[in-house]
Amino acid sequence: MTSVLSHSKSNVFTVITAKIVSAIEEGAGTFVMPWHGGIIPPAFPVNAATGKSYRGVNIVALWAEAALKGCLSGYWASYKQWQSLGAQVRKGERGAAILFYKTIERETETNDNKEQAIRAGFVARTSYVFNAEQVDGWQPPIPASNASITINERVAAFIRATGTIIHHGVCGARYRHDLDRIDMPLAELFVGTGTSSPEESCHAVLCHETIHWSGARHRLNRDFGKRFGDHAYAFEELVAELGAAFLCSTFRLTNESRPDHAAYIASWLEILQQDKKAIFAAASKAQEAVEYLLNLAPSDATK
Repeated sequence: MTSVLSHSKSNVFTVITAKIVSAIEEGAGTFVMPWHGGIIPPAFPVNAATGKSYRGVNIVALWAEAALKGCLSGYWASYKQWQSLGAQVRKGERGAAILFYKTIERETETNDNKEQAIRAGFVARTSYVFNAEQVDGWQPPIPASNASITINERVAAFIRATGTIIHHGVCGARYRHDLDRIDMPLAELFVGTGTSSPEESCHAVLCHETIHWSGARHRLNRDFGKRFGDHAYAFEELVAELGAAFLCSTFRLTNESRPDHAAYIASWLEILQQDKKAIFAAASKAQEAVEYLLNLAPSDATK
């Protein structure tokens, strides 16, 4: 199939890559997730059903569990509590153990022969809770200050043309291989940064996850395990973020490559031990992904 990209557009990708490399070398700054997503400061995990903060050792336990699972949300609840909220824990998800103390009571007889319960102490019990990112059918509270965000129509038309399935209303953004779909936070949860508007942040994340979608086995079949071993995931992230930068430029959502892209990519290059060749290899795969996706889109999608 003939690529819809012109030679000049391909050169634009080279320019964007060079700018990002330059920004990284100069110090790209710290990457911050561009959505609220119901994130609670890690010292205060919150029960989604009761709204109460967890206490004591459970704070540390849930903080550690969130890090291990890669969860960004601070909301947790038991299986039954999620059901009471109209949500469903996904099949195969494992809960995080927390401690709670149950009062032990013993019964005695009073003078009028009526039984009376008297507290005799406490005993530790274990319960299991699940993060908001492990369930379907629940949305975190939307900050009242956030204005409505509209997806750019060209981006929306592009996504529809690719056939990508988007599931809105989760706490974080990701491409789910098991369901072959993209999970996205509600648009209203996106926030602006010092270098981008909430709309730009939302568009960039959607483009990032769409690049991941292109790499599925039945599409471009990107597999970096042999070349990069334990760093295969990090390399795929480089491809996705470079691809997002290319798409943002293609749709003219920004005039310059956003420093946010550079900060994100720099965080993964650090994991790759500052392998400068990696970013250029990733740029080649990112361009391949963009060409694949745009060939699925209407011919006027990038005009």
